[in-house]
Formats: sequence, structure tokens, C-alpha cells
Amino acid sequence: MTGTTPSTADVARRVGVTPATLKRWVSGGVVPLGDAGWTQGMIAHARIVARLRERGHPLAEIRQATDDGRLAFGYAEDLLRVDEPDYTLAEAAKETGLEPALIERIGSSLGFSVSWTAQITEDDVQMLRYSAAALAAGLPLVAFLQMCRVYGQALAQVADAEVRLFHLYVHEPLMREGIPGLQMAEEMEGLTRQLLPLASPLMDHLHQRFLHHFVEQDVIGHMESDLSETQLDLGRLRVAIAFADLAGYTRLTEEQGEEEAVGAVERFVEAVEHTLPEDARVIKTIGDEVMVVGSDPAALVDWAVGFQSLMTERPLPRIGVHYGETLYRDGDYYGREVNLAARVAARSAGGEVIVTRPLVDAAGPHLEFERIGEVRLKGFTDPTELFLASLIDE
Repeated sequence: MTGTTPSTADVARRVGVTPATLKRWVSGGVVPLGDAGWTQGMIAHARIVARLRERGHPLAEIRQATDDGRLAFGYAEDLLRVDEPDYTLAEAAKETGLEPALIERIGSSLGFSVSWTAQITEDDVQMLRYSAAALAAGLPLVAFLQMCRVYGQALAQVADAEVRLFHLYVHEPLMREGIPGLQMAEEMEGLTRQLLPLASPLMDHLHQRFLHHFVEQDVIGHMESDLSETQLDLGRLRVAIAFADLAGYTRLTEEQGEEEAVGAVERFVEAVEHTLPEDARVIKTIGDEVMVVGSDPAALVDWAVGFQSLMTERPLPRIGVHYGETLYRDGDYYGREVNLAARVAARSAGGEVIVTRPLVDAAGPHLEFERIGEVRLKGFTDPTELFLASLIDE
């Protein structure tokens, strides 16, 4: 069907309705059909209508949404290459040399739905060829599947953000201006046509730049590692972990509203990202809490104390830092020491940095540590020695 305009029957099959239903939508103005026939954008619009009908929305409501331009973003799909499914799972396995079960594992690791193997496209097969080449080059399967999960989660977040931000800052303003639906679709398609080709080069550049940075940091980390420390099991890393959040964030939300509270969190996270030492990075944020991991414990406790000295606006951050052995999986860190770091942070107050004994031993002479004592943290049987970290007064 490449290079030809699909028939109404073809479109109906792809949308999942009967040709009679599709014709009724077109004649009723629910699905606009131009003189050039069915484009990918119009097919995307028909799919949206079908989903809305499945959810019980009446045709009159959908027609009004079409006229108002609320469904106009569906036309952007005209710019996205979407191949027809050409391969069965068995055919894809034969083409790539991968076992069917492994293809299913790769898809689930990437975050595809369980039904993806029933609609494998040529692009999917090319992706599987790359996967087979990576495994043939010697990359262990356990590492490859973890990379698939990281790629899938990261790029799903990127795509989700692209769509939502475009909706919030382009689509919504056009609707508020009262621009007719078809005109709005044309304007949005024009803008998307200009922006879409920029996304892949931008992400490729960022990937190369960050890859260079982390390769360098990994080499330095190996060179500076303490050779006297016991060798770690495969899949484990010894790192410094910091948890930081805003003391009184819930109260701020109640007193000043969600917009002001979210603004405070955005400023806080941005300040963390812009001040971290080179070997450290934000692993994740959950609400107002930030998890930071670095390979240099001295540098991370330096950052925590220095960061607190910069913070003057309430609510003030509270920070806990610990150093220990973690389990590394899918770009994240797990295990007892991570949980311990979180509990240490929970014991601190706004403006404070509380650390454990390994941080005291690693820190430089410009810091001082007030011993709090042996504290039994929630969820841990043995007490943990805690210290309040600060700069030495000159």
C-alpha cells in the first residue's frame, strides 16, 4: 500500500470499525476527509474517534471536539512513519536469528505491550537486527536487557514529555484563541514538521556528550578506588548516596497552594542539578525528594554542606548522606545501603546535613562533624552512628 492512497475499506480495517461506520463518521463531519483522500493524519483522527466511541462518548460530542480543534494533534501522526505489520514472531526470529522467547523478552524490556509480537513491522525487525548484533559482539544478555529497560523508560518519558508540553504550550493556546479545527490542525502540522527532524540529532548529540562524560568518570573512579576494599560481587557498586527534600513541603502546599509549592520544588531540583560535583548525578526525583549518587564520598558531602549554605529561601532542604555497597539494576541503585541513606535523610531537619561514619572518615579537614550518637533507624535492627556535618568556622 506504500505510495498509494488507502481505500475506505483499508482504513476501516486499520481503525477497527466497519466501512459503513467510517463512511457515517465522514458524512457526519466527525472525521474530516479531504479531496486528496485518506492521509496518515486523517487515519490517526479516525483511530482517536474509534477510541472515544469505545469509551462511550456520543458522536455529537466528538464532532464538537473536532470543530473546536481538541483532536487536531492527531494530524501530527501524518509525519510519523508507521509501517504496516509485515512479520509474524516466527518470521522475525528467522530473519534476525533470535529465539522467539528472546524477542518477547526484548520487547517487554523496552516497555512494549504484550501484543507487540502480533504486529511486528520492518522497523521492529531492523531494531532486532541491531539487538542481535550487540549480543553477537559479546555484550552479556543480562546487561543488554537492562540497557533495553533504561532506553525504553527514558525514551518513553521523552516522548510523553514532548506530547504533553506541545499540548500545554501550543495546542491549548490555539484552542483558546478560537481557531477552527482544520486550520489549527494545519498550523500544528506545520510546526511539528519543522520540529520533528530536530529531535533525533539533538538526542544523539546529548547521548554522545553524556556518554563521553560518564566514560571519563568511570575511568577516574577505577583509578581512585581504594584497592584495600574487598572486591564486590558482579552487578554491585560502592557509591555515596544522598537523599534531599524540602522540610515542610506539605505545609507549604496547604498554605500557599500547589503552584507555589511546585515552583519551590522546581527551583530546588534545578539548584541541586546545577551544583553537583562532576562525578555525581540525580538518579530520580519523587515529589520534592531527590536521590543523588556519586563515586566520591568526600565530594558528595562537600556538596551537601555547601549546598545548604546557599539555601536561604524556605522551605529549607534537609539532606542525608551515606556510603556503601549497592545493587545496580536498570540505571538505578537498590539495597540496604540505599534504604539506610533515605532513613538518614528522614532524621535531618531543614538546613541540616546528617551523615554516617564512612562519610566522616572520607571527608576533608575543612568540615567538622558533631556526633549525634547511635540511632536506631526505622526498619533497621542495628543502630547507626550519625553525625551533623558543617563547615569549620574560621
